[in-house]
Amino acid sequence: MWPRLEARPEASRRMRWLSPLLAVGLTLLGGLVLFAALGRDPFEAFRVYFVQPVGDLYALSELLLKATPLMLIGVGLAAGFRAGVWNIGAEGQFILGALFATAVALHVGDAPAAWAVAAMVLAGALGGALWAAVPAWLRTRWGTNEILVSLMLVYVAQLLASWLVYGPWKDPGGYNFPQTRSFGESALLPLLAEGTRLHAGFLLALAALLAGYVFLQLSFLGFQMQVAGQAEQAGRYAGFSARRAIWVGLLAGGALAGVAGMTEVAGPMGQLTTQISAGYGFAAIIVAFVGRLHPAGIFGASLLMALLFLGGEQAQQHLNLPSSISKVFQGMLLFFLLASDLFIGYRLRWERSAWRGFSWTRR
Repeated sequence: MWPRLEARPEASRRMRWLSPLLAVGLTLLGGLVLFAALGRDPFEAFRVYFVQPVGDLYALSELLLKATPLMLIGVGLAAGFRAGVWNIGAEGQFILGALFATAVALHVGDAPAAWAVAAMVLAGALGGALWAAVPAWLRTRWGTNEILVSLMLVYVAQLLASWLVYGPWKDPGGYNFPQTRSFGESALLPLLAEGTRLHAGFLLALAALLAGYVFLQLSFLGFQMQVAGQAEQAGRYAGFSARRAIWVGLLAGGALAGVAGMTEVAGPMGQLTTQISAGYGFAAIIVAFVGRLHPAGIFGASLLMALLFLGGEQAQQHLNLPSSISKVFQGMLLFFLLASDLFIGYRLRWERSAWRGFSWTRR
């Protein structure tokens, strides 16, 4: 009996939704193998990595806190990905949103200002959108590749943030650490529960998911973008604007990534530091695809990705493993998702025949 991949007559809707669940299951199994290979008790390590981070109410609040920027960025990216607009630079847009929000916070200082948080949200969205507008303009004006442009702008944003915290915005009373002054009370997001760090940014993320559902699933513009992404020729024939899809996809992703950056500096950090680039923008790409570009799926995938981040911190403290192990799990999740997605368009057949190698057939 030898395996053969056979093309399906049409893509399997069942496998489209089962594929992420299969990828998650394989990632968990791969984690057991990885822990054993690293010389740790696989079941104890599994408990530390996946169970301990959600062991009590405070831990659950930390999970939601970590998932907040992933939800915001993920739903923004989904709008562009559905239209075939590949914004890979959400990390840079996240940083620019944080910079614009910080500018407002530093301007306000310690003075009472009821409008400060709202202004920071708008500033964060503006900063992220402006950074995303660069690849959008270059793509629509000269046909440049938005993948490369948006990705390269991440490093420009990182250097810009580094220059600001080492230079003009450096806290003179910060013992020479590269950081800004701590934000005043007016520029901090209010906490949702006393004794936790979970803030109102989580409510912003839920609102963004709801708005994303209305836009992607119920609006005519969302339908136009989906048609343009899945069948460009049909979209052009129907008169749907490819330029508009590019601009909307990139600006939506940039604006929400910028808001995510704002929630980070106005939430758990309370200031801008060189640690602002936490990898949320890149992790949210995996979140968007694991969530099948659907807001409900993105919500669940954000919680899973947040658990991988927190599990890496627990593994560093209790298992003496590097925190970068969380990136190994992220990579495994993406790898298994891509492998599982193969079976959306293909199915496995077994043949009673002499060895002919692993073959592919198309109809």
